[in-house]
Amino acid sequence: MSIIEITNFSHNYGDKVLFNNTDFVLNNNEKIGLTGVNGAGKSTLIKVIMGELLADEGKIYRNPKFKIRYLDQHAEINTNQTIKEYLSEAYKDLYDVEKQINKINEQLGTEQNMDVVTKLLNKTGELYDYLYAQNFYAIDSEIEKVCAGLGITSFGLNTLVKTLSGGQRAKVILAKLLLENPDVMVLDEPTNFLDVNHIEWLKKFINSSDKAFIIVSHDVDFINAVVTHICDVDNCKISKYVGNLDKCLEIKQQKREHLEKNYINQQKEIKKLEDYIERNKARAATAKMARSRERKIEKMDIIEPPSEQIKPTFSFKCKPFAGQLMLKVDSLVVGYGKPLLNPISFEVNNGDRIAITGFNGIGKSTLFKTILGIIPKISGNSEISKNVVVGYYEQENEFHFSGTPNMYISNIYPKLNDKEIRTALSKCGLNAIHCKKQINMLSGGEQSKVKICKLILNPCNLLILDEPTNHLDVFAVDRLMEAIKEFDGAVLFVSHSKDFVNEVANKIINLEKLS
Repeated sequence: MSIIEITNFSHNYGDKVLFNNTDFVLNNNEKIGLTGVNGAGKSTLIKVIMGELLADEGKIYRNPKFKIRYLDQHAEINTNQTIKEYLSEAYKDLYDVEKQINKINEQLGTEQNMDVVTKLLNKTGELYDYLYAQNFYAIDSEIEKVCAGLGITSFGLNTLVKTLSGGQRAKVILAKLLLENPDVMVLDEPTNFLDVNHIEWLKKFINSSDKAFIIVSHDVDFINAVVTHICDVDNCKISKYVGNLDKCLEIKQQKREHLEKNYINQQKEIKKLEDYIERNKARAATAKMARSRERKIEKMDIIEPPSEQIKPTFSFKCKPFAGQLMLKVDSLVVGYGKPLLNPISFEVNNGDRIAITGFNGIGKSTLFKTILGIIPKISGNSEISKNVVVGYYEQENEFHFSGTPNMYISNIYPKLNDKEIRTALSKCGLNAIHCKKQINMLSGGEQSKVKICKLILNPCNLLILDEPTNHLDVFAVDRLMEAIKEFDGAVLFVSHSKDFVNEVANKIINLEKLS
């Protein structure tokens, strides 16, 4: 049974065609991974699915029997509530039924008419049966189970929402959606604020669910583990594949090679026909045959060439460093007023690739910001060696800048001319169209590429990267891995991607083992 059907769908974003006469179908129980390069139109498609955006053309059907909910990590929520109070709102309908029962019980205390009493008792019986069927009396247990799975219990269910960090808040919003358990869950980058253990829990939750899912994630391991189908957005079309991302990419490559072969063969045939026409259309004896070949071209279903995928070519410039020790952290205590972690000590030497791991909210970003002097330490020491130049990638995509990528890079590197800036942005996978847009109009992945461009233009010898893979597409993540491996300096990084950590790190510091 189909839940969502979008047919003959076309949509433009400004002067860019995102979708052209394409279709999308979600059936009951399907778990769809929505994939495509940064800026392909995934977020636009989700907005159309959720009814937040009208399609330029096409028909959209949403089955009214099914509840569809979207993971909005930036949703407005009552910050004066505790986490427990906020999550309990997932069961508002059931609590309303309980209130109805309480109201009937109050009425029973004063009702004298036995016929009315009998009706009220029958009504409360039905309502109690409904609550039992909906597992109402295990709500606290369900909340605790989901909170434990996502790592929310570590900062306490009685904590006020307004005191949470951005990552903690995103996890709480995800928890509420899972507790609501709608028929369709649309999850946009659900793993961005989860550590490895909690991603594993979310995998199990999705795999054991009989609900339908639409998932956007650049975590290849996660997508491969949970989806039954892939809907790939490419060249203004949505192509649906059975299986996971690995299977999709294999089939897609085969289709691309087949399309390229057919395109080349057709172009050869057209060239041959056009050459014949050019040579023979003016001669009376052969004009009829030339006209016949013209009609043949006119009747052809012209094959469009495969779209060129913009693949970044990240490459970090390394500033020479003659020594060995680059960073020494000694009994450092970090936090905001009160300690987040026990004292931590470690060293970073030239050539190290060190991953900092631990559950979300434990203090990984705080540790980086303390080392860099962005926030004050509570106690202990951290010292960056002389002649070490740090390149820092901050997790948050918050640009306090209203201009274009070109203007942003120009402000930071005023000595670069326009051609040099455009070349640098192009190497990061941003074309001329991207560079003419305001930064706040770019997708999350495109904004991340602007941040990487800023980083690669400044020679350094110590990279400190806080969740650099967030929002990046598969091609960009693969190239980022290679760029880090090729970098001659040291790298200290945080990533929730198990594959990325395993591929890049030669040493892991688990902050959970400090507590």
